[in-house]
Amino acid sequence: MVTSVSRALALGVLGTGGVAFLLGPAWSDTAPEDVATIILMEPEVTWTPARPGEGRLFRIRVTASAHTPVMGVHGNVGAEELHFQRLDPRAFESLAAIPVGAGGDVVAIIRVAYAAGGEQTLEARIPVTPGTYVHEELRVTPRFGAPLDSADQARLAGDQAKAQEASRVAHRTPRIWTEDVVMPRDGRVTSGFGDGREFNGQISSRHMGLDLQGLHGDTVVASTRGVVVLVEPFLLAGNIVYLNHGAGLLSAYFHLSAQLVEVGDTLEAGTPVGLVGATGRVTGPHLHWVVRYGRTSVDPRSLLEVSGS
Repeated sequence: MVTSVSRALALGVLGTGGVAFLLGPAWSDTAPEDVATIILMEPEVTWTPARPGEGRLFRIRVTASAHTPVMGVHGNVGAEELHFQRLDPRAFESLAAIPVGAGGDVVAIIRVAYAAGGEQTLEARIPVTPGTYVHEELRVTPRFGAPLDSADQARLAGDQAKAQEASRVAHRTPRIWTEDVVMPRDGRVTSGFGDGREFNGQISSRHMGLDLQGLHGDTVVASTRGVVVLVEPFLLAGNIVYLNHGAGLLSAYFHLSAQLVEVGDTLEAGTPVGLVGATGRVTGPHLHWVVRYGRTSVDPRSLLEVSGS
């Protein structure tokens, strides 16, 4: 676990009105005579693992000093909002995500609201472990192995808009997911997250999910507690189910032969969502499992890792 340096702060409290405000490091030369001062300690920012991997989830925590009560914490890592929850009177924690291609490090911006009044912005630079990926050459039907025609491009744009809205909804929803996280299938991994792909020697893309082996009709289950937000036939992903887990977390299940749920259903971890199929752009029946934090796709296995499952 990596820790930021804690620093002393000065909080001024007007003796008559009880109004509190942060004065900063050079307050003493200019503070009003009727201000009583209290030296506070800046909250500690930590994260685990110490060097989160590219394309993976991690946890970030803010812990207040025993003498510096904190009312709330907000922030972001890159473009994704953080959703801090209070663990105990002093500690707040959120999931966060490292995008693919993040480079050497990412910056977390943390905004702390103090119980005595005043706010402060903290900055933590988080080192990133680069990802390791392979390149795959695949054969698919000619329709999906060449540039899409205008009709398919329009359909794909519509599918992408629906997926992006599901990500926005996940950021607007309080946490639903639980620490009880399961694999949606027991099948072996047949294609890893982040790998490069070339279809019919013409179309290149990056694989932003995890492929799990399965036979046509095998059961696919929810990875953790969530609410169904999309049940659709997508162009490339085939028959899909998207689950909103709240606090920014989203999962999806692609290429299904059948969808067993409806929009609005609340599912527990292990509840069937569909059956393995070969719909959309595929080489054969399998499950393509997606986990996103907001719009940032991550290796789904990192959800099991951060939950301790």
